[in-house]
Amino acid sequence: MQLTILKFAGILSISMMSCNDGPVPAREENGREMGSSLDTLPPVETKAANSEYKPAFKGQTRINGVKTPFAVQHSVVTDKLSKPWGIAQMPDGRFFVTEKGGSMKIVFSDGQLSDAIKNVPEVDARGQGGLLGVALDPNFTTNRMVYFAFSEKYGKGNLSSFAKARLSDDEKSLENVTVIYRAMPDHNGTLHYGGRLLFDKQGNLLITTGERSDIETRPLAQDKKSGLGKIIRITTDGKPAAGNPFLNDPSFLPEIYSWGHRNVQGIAFHPETGQLYNNEFGPRGGDELNKVEAGKNYGWPLITYGIEYSGDIVQPGKTQQDGLEQPIYYWDPVISPSGMTFYNGTTIPEWKNDLFIASLNLPHVTRLVLKDGKVVGEERLLADEKQRFRDIIVGKDGNLYAVTDYGRLYKIGK
Repeated sequence: MQLTILKFAGILSISMMSCNDGPVPAREENGREMGSSLDTLPPVETKAANSEYKPAFKGQTRINGVKTPFAVQHSVVTDKLSKPWGIAQMPDGRFFVTEKGGSMKIVFSDGQLSDAIKNVPEVDARGQGGLLGVALDPNFTTNRMVYFAFSEKYGKGNLSSFAKARLSDDEKSLENVTVIYRAMPDHNGTLHYGGRLLFDKQGNLLITTGERSDIETRPLAQDKKSGLGKIIRITTDGKPAAGNPFLNDPSFLPEIYSWGHRNVQGIAFHPETGQLYNNEFGPRGGDELNKVEAGKNYGWPLITYGIEYSGDIVQPGKTQQDGLEQPIYYWDPVISPSGMTFYNGTTIPEWKNDLFIASLNLPHVTRLVLKDGKVVGEERLLADEKQRFRDIIVGKDGNLYAVTDYGRLYKIGK
């Protein structure tokens, strides 16, 4: 696969040189000169799909490949982390990182790590659980507030919990740790916790939950009174946020923003349009990228482009149904998408408004080029590193920073 990409890279380079020598190419909505270069590479996926399902529209899967028109550089800031899961950048440029086993650490620019921050709640780190996503308050400089997700032992099982705390002035401990939301009901399992957090422009939190994977919990993604398989929108005190789509509908939990999700580990706003996007894991095939609209149902488990791990059809065996949203893009085989971010820096104009997804399977960083809310190009970066990429952000210096399950923090850019 890598050899194929390298083989076609020259073709893209020639095409771009030709555009530079000819008429000025049209500009797309992201402000870049695209020319016809999007049509020069074959799809990056060459393996057979797991199912015989057909896409609902052209370009919904296996879109044309693209290649960044410069040699992407990368370096390892540190390889001393322990299964990092979430990353956020502090106002002074250092990185705040969660580790699956239950630790929070600060990474300095030279790669040195702080001691583990004290007073982190106990996590249930079995399976896919542990200390998960993290977000710093937009006013962190003045209030020092940290928001994070973790799998918490609760009732007869466990659940996805979301908490807030103040980072002490000496940065050695959390203060006044408070759980602000628990995705009910609890379940005795170890899978599909979701676990990302994102602030919107109103200062509310969007948080993601999984449907806990098991056959008996799957229907809860469609349950209006369950917190599982949802995107939730709450205040920093855990209350339903003003403007939520079901705030005045007694048949729904008022904190629900969207529903019918399987396991959402990536969520991001487009830098210019403000459109919310999410990714989520499919079963065997059927990983999704969605444009998220308030109040919409994204279909799991009633529709999917994936199949059971056993090879059986996910009942009822449909990919489309009235009233259920289609993904704008899907992958089969899976890429196992986790954290994601839109590029909103100025250092690398060639990536302006592109979407970058930390991908765990066939490990790489996925780059997607979007136009008018549709995927028009796909690239795979850092595949030779053979790392399971878990989360990715845009740094203050305009480079990308990504953490991997194998303990590394990467700097990626020009």
